[in-house]
Amino acid sequence: MRQMLARLISHRLFEPVIMVLIVINAITLALETSPSAMAAAGPLLIALDRAILAIFVLELAARLIVDFRGFWRDPWRIFDFAVVAIALLPATGPLSVLRAFRILRVLRLVSTVPAMRRVVAGLLSALPGMGSIVALLGLIFFVFSVISTKLFASAFPDWFGTIGASSYTLFQVMTLESWSMGIVRPVMEVYPWAWVLFVPFIILTAFAVLNLFIGVIVDAMQSEHADAAHDEREAMKTESAEILSEVRALRAELAALKAER
Repeated sequence: MRQMLARLISHRLFEPVIMVLIVINAITLALETSPSAMAAAGPLLIALDRAILAIFVLELAARLIVDFRGFWRDPWRIFDFAVVAIALLPATGPLSVLRAFRILRVLRLVSTVPAMRRVVAGLLSALPGMGSIVALLGLIFFVFSVISTKLFASAFPDWFGTIGASSYTLFQVMTLESWSMGIVRPVMEVYPWAWVLFVPFIILTAFAVLNLFIGVIVDAMQSEHADAAHDEREAMKTESAEILSEVRALRAELAALKAER
C-alpha cells in the first residue's frame, strides 16, 4: 500500500490537481460570503467545500504514511498540516470564529508552487536585516515623537497630545497620506518653522529608511535565487555523472561482448 501511495504522490499530475483543488476551494469560500450565491447554491457550495477538505485530509494522510519522519522535517508540510487542521476544528460555539480561517487553505499554494516558496524563503532570510532597520526606524520615531509632543501638544492635542498620538500622526506623515494639506500646513499656520522638523523626518523615513527595506529584500531574493540556481546546477552535475557512468558501463559491456566474439 505504501508503494502504491508513493507512486500516486510522485505522479506528475498529482501536484497540479492539488493546485486546481486549492483554487476551486478559494472560489467556493469566496462565494459562501455572498448571500445571493448561498441562496442559489448554498448546499452545493458547502458539499464541495467538504469534499475538497476531505481530499486534502487524504492527501496529508498519504504523505504521512509514505514518509512519516520526512513529513515532520519539512516546514512546508507542517504548514499544510496546520492549515488543514484549522479547517477541521469544530465551527460552533466559542470556536465559530475559526470558520473564517478556512480561507487559509488558499495559502497552500505557497507550499505547492516552487516560485512562491522561493519568494517566502527570501523574505524569511531577510528578516534579520529587516529587524535592524525596524529598530532604527523605531528609534527615529521615538525621537521625533518626543520632540513633536513637546512642541505641538498645546495647539494640536488630537494629533500630538501624547507620544502615542504623535507616533500615529508621524506614521501618517511617513506614508505621505494627506501629510501636507492634512497635517503639516495646518501646523505651520500656528508654527511657521514646523517644516524644519517634518522635512528631515520625511527624508529620513519615507526616502531613506524605507528604501533600506527594499535593498535588504532584493539582496535576500538574489541570494535565494543564487542558492536555487546552485542547487539546480549540482543536481544536473549529479545527473550527468550518473548518465556518464551508465554510458561507461555500457561501453565496457559492449567491449567485453566484442572480445568474446
